[in-house]
Amino acid sequence: MVRVSGTLLLIFLMAACNRGMQSRDAVRQGLIDHLARVGLNVKAMDITLSSLQFNGNQADATVSITPKGASPEQGMSMKYHLEQQGDHWVVTGRQESGGRPHSGAMPSGADPHASGETGPGSTAMPMPSPEDLPPVGKK
Repeated sequence: MVRVSGTLLLIFLMAACNRGMQSRDAVRQGLIDHLARVGLNVKAMDITLSSLQFNGNQADATVSITPKGASPEQGMSMKYHLEQQGDHWVVTGRQESGGRPHSGAMPSGADPHASGETGPGSTAMPMPSPEDLPPVGKK
């Protein structure tokens, strides 16, 4: 009986430790670490998890990033995909506002002249290709 109790206690503790890594604070810290590595001054920003969904050792988070003291409308919202690696969470991908995954490389067939934000409600205009520009003429 003691052996069974000890085994059950060990299983419970292992599950509790793993569940402890599935916390908003742990994911938020992983995001802050990532944003600092890419050059964002995280001390001057309010970084808030708008939504968070766990799927085993992976998580999808929507993050609101706003300059300290600014209104939420002055910030931006990004979606990140994270993976638990050891005792911390690491950003493995990002989705831009159009829902496209972003890994740092341009997807094949992508228009290098298009702006990053297009779609319904967007005011961004794609940059014309050189062939679409009028010829340079003499005045």
